[in-house]
Amino acid sequence: MKLLFVHQNFPGQFLHLAPEMQRLGHDVRAITDAANKHESPVPTLRYSFKAEPVDPKATRLGRNYTTTSDRGVVVARFAQRMRAAGYVPDVIVGHSGWGETLFLKEVWPEAKLLVYAEFYYRGTGADAGFDAEFQASGLDQVMIAQGRAAFMAQALAHADRGISPTEWQASTHPPALRKQIEVIFDGVNCDRLAPNPAARFALPNGRVLAVGDEVLTFVNRNLEPYRGYHIFMRALPQVLAERPDAQVVIVGGNEVSYGRAPAQGGSWKDLVLDEVKDRLDLSRVHFLGRIPYDDLVNLIHVSRVHAYLTYPFVLSWSMVETLAAGTLVVGSRTAPVAEVIQDGITGRLVDFFDVPGWSAALTDALARPEVYLGMRKAAREMVRARYDLRSVCLPRQIDLLTRLARN
Repeated sequence: MKLLFVHQNFPGQFLHLAPEMQRLGHDVRAITDAANKHESPVPTLRYSFKAEPVDPKATRLGRNYTTTSDRGVVVARFAQRMRAAGYVPDVIVGHSGWGETLFLKEVWPEAKLLVYAEFYYRGTGADAGFDAEFQASGLDQVMIAQGRAAFMAQALAHADRGISPTEWQASTHPPALRKQIEVIFDGVNCDRLAPNPAARFALPNGRVLAVGDEVLTFVNRNLEPYRGYHIFMRALPQVLAERPDAQVVIVGGNEVSYGRAPAQGGSWKDLVLDEVKDRLDLSRVHFLGRIPYDDLVNLIHVSRVHAYLTYPFVLSWSMVETLAAGTLVVGSRTAPVAEVIQDGITGRLVDFFDVPGWSAALTDALARPEVYLGMRKAAREMVRARYDLRSVCLPRQIDLLTRLARN
């Protein structure tokens, strides 16, 4: 097959699939934004896109579509030059989230198009309006949220198939579009993440953490409300007061991946920390920023309990990876998390906003690790059965591509 992957931050969600198809002997290429600095063994072509400033008064609810369709036009013209040079793919695989796939079927109508349908913005029932502390409510906000989905609907309507990583994320799409989507998780390498009793993790202050130490972890790309950073930090004072030997390790950047930056400026990390720092022993709270993946794996292995919170939104790989490592996860009782974790069987679930409940659950998990050994083992077995990269997810993804090409 001739396969073309399209992702402004390639490899993104195609980190494993694209190289695997190349390894199997297919002709694999990728298109990405020139600003993307990630490397890949897959031959990658780069387009240049600079978003033009959008006047909200002129575009109103169309401002999001204006930016994404502008990117789609740039990518389509880039594809047109590829076609003029003689390149025609059998299957195009692209993420629908930035508009890149919008017009590719106009350039290559004979190609099959598979879009990664990660999430569909909705006015109610998902992330919009979930957190009253940081999100406005009312009809205006509902219409703004729903209006953001216009280009996603177009992308999926013009595709041959969609793929979504979880049932809940697929369910955010309207029924007519949901019928086009197959649910296949991206996959985690359960062998690479297998429990490692010899794991060690060095903190910036020189202290080395080992398996068996009282370690509480919190990991996200960025520290922000969408991933419950504010709830976690508010729960910490009670946890540290009751567990004087606990060490808290927090991984994540100071930018904004989802939602808005603080209205008063600065970062969410500092804003929330300022709220609770007078009640924390900061010598036991370690902010690491972003760290290399190998270091992250070691950290997961030495963690006694891992806290994971999210609005009803896309699920993080890090949570499933942590379960695969056999580490106890205490997660928020929100739809994407509850799809993976069964409370009391493969982990613990706590209501997202229940700060005292978070303090109690994390404290108990740190204090009585032996009670949770069965959950840790069950979680790893569940992930291996449902989300393992090599035995489950890649074979299903490859089968989907093969069926598309044959049809």
